Amino acid sequence: MEKITINASTHSYNVEIGASIRFQLEGLMNKTYKKVLIITDHQVAPLYLEDVKQAFSSQTEVFEHIVPAGEASKSMEQYSSLLDTCITNKLDRKSLIVGLGGGMVGDLAGFAASTYLRGVDFLQMPTTILAHDSSVGGKVAINHSQGKNLIGCFYNPVQVIYDTETLLSLPPSEIRSGFGEVVKHALLSDPAWCTELLESEISAMNNEKLNLYLSKGIQVKADIVEKDEKEQGIRQHLNLGHTLAHALEAELGYGQITHGEAVAIGIWFALRVSEKQVDAALPTRKYRDWLINNDYPVKLAAEIDSDKIISRMKWDKKTVESQLHYVLLKSVGQPLVKSVEEDELKGYLTDFIKEVSQH
Repeated sequence: MEKITINASTHSYNVEIGASIRFQLEGLMNKTYKKVLIITDHQVAPLYLEDVKQAFSSQTEVFEHIVPAGEASKSMEQYSSLLDTCITNKLDRKSLIVGLGGGMVGDLAGFAASTYLRGVDFLQMPTTILAHDSSVGGKVAINHSQGKNLIGCFYNPVQVIYDTETLLSLPPSEIRSGFGEVVKHALLSDPAWCTELLESEISAMNNEKLNLYLSKGIQVKADIVEKDEKEQGIRQHLNLGHTLAHALEAELGYGQITHGEAVAIGIWFALRVSEKQVDAALPTRKYRDWLINNDYPVKLAAEIDSDKIISRMKWDKKTVESQLHYVLLKSVGQPLVKSVEEDELKGYLTDFIKEVSQH
């Protein structure tokens, strides 16, 4: 088992990574609780919910709340229903909420934990590759019809327990989704790692290599978050690809494309904008080929309306005083944030849609 410590401003917490550690949950936890609420979705529940419930001793009352799988569950309606469950089961400030699932479950459970009784302890149990990113760093949120994650806050978990055995049950779309964030971490940090990834075939990845990449990705995020927890400076670099990704998810309808797949397409666009804005030398063609060879749904981007996407980008959290601030790369490992004029961005997006439609 591997342990990575995240030094957050509110408290330090550990990310523990290993196979089958869901069965050791209570033994790995730093404190005990009389009441625990496990939040999961209807796809994860039949696979792992009973394992996690059984990991608690008879001294702990364990409750469950199951939501529909998919990004659409990060909604005000599901959030309200979740609070009803907390109140019905009389959770108090010394209770624990566990988010068992992917990024959607973690975000929803974390936001509920941050607001119920002004904050109760929250433990992340990610079950997807994508959640190696979302489970670390303390961002929790729900969506609004006008945009992704518009309602949320910074709220750190007390611990992250990452059982990599749960990744074996992932469908291909979720594996692609996870690698959208893995390759982002490589582009932000390490040219050699980036080259290695872009020469790989996701479906042929062995567990040893996957665990290595997940640990490296978590460490990249940890190093950035520790320096800039509230996203006032370099943490913005972690949004590489996300401005277009969030607009795509909202425009196509939450759940029509996974978050990581949208990020992967958004990164392709960010590389193109980087070439035009800062004359960057980047492996854009190699990256494009990697997306296509690994069956990313790039064709979806060809169906979008550039005016509608620009409008949604302007609602994004990364927009400041109506100025679109874009995360770009000068080279692999050298990110920057640059203001891009709306007319310029629209032109780049129109060209990008044409390029995507040819593949």
